[in-house]
Amino acid sequence: MLPRLHEAGGGLLTTWELMNRQALELVLTHLPGTRDPFGAAHPWYGLVELAGSSDDIADRLEAALVAAVEEGPATDAVVATGPTQRASLWALREGVSEVQTVEGMTVKHDVTLPITSLPAFVETVGPRLESLLPGVRLVTFGHVGDGNLHYNISAPVGADDALRAAAPDLTRVVYDAVTELGGSISAEHGLGTLKRDAAASYKPDVEVDMMRAVKQALDPRGLMNPGKVVP
Repeated sequence: MLPRLHEAGGGLLTTWELMNRQALELVLTHLPGTRDPFGAAHPWYGLVELAGSSDDIADRLEAALVAAVEEGPATDAVVATGPTQRASLWALREGVSEVQTVEGMTVKHDVTLPITSLPAFVETVGPRLESLLPGVRLVTFGHVGDGNLHYNISAPVGADDALRAAAPDLTRVVYDAVTELGGSISAEHGLGTLKRDAAASYKPDVEVDMMRAVKQALDPRGLMNPGKVVP
């Protein structure tokens, strides 16, 4: 869909958000005023926007979506007809992080991969996680245009303790797969302290050495944000 939308938009594509059915289910369950935009459930959803001053921008988007449905990459589409409907569609995407906490413990991963590797990642990692923790719920959403996925894990219903115990192994599976596919274990939210040691173990030694050298050059006394990013 990404190259189709790029071509149809003529450089006006600004948004290509992705979310799986589990993410949408949580929003529909816990966020008041939301409703499913489709009559049937689907495994994956995209939220797309074109932005610009072209007079035919709406026609371009609609034509691209109609062609995608007719030719197979998409199965259905809804086009917002005004600001209110646009806001209602965005609420489905923006509400995911908020409602996931209502369901109990969650383990969050903010990863990035080559765009062409996203399908392989979701197809292989899910079964591996399920084998470690049966019933695990994968809450996946992100920004397809830059390969960034929020690959979050919610506990099986009523099994927060099981997720807590399995969290290190689950995270290792996610990070190993990201590394195998040429991605990064940290995308838009940085490293901080939570991912600091993991980043050092997954990054090449030369990259970690360069990070330490930059840190030493700019902050030789370790006064700025101590203990973060570089172990």
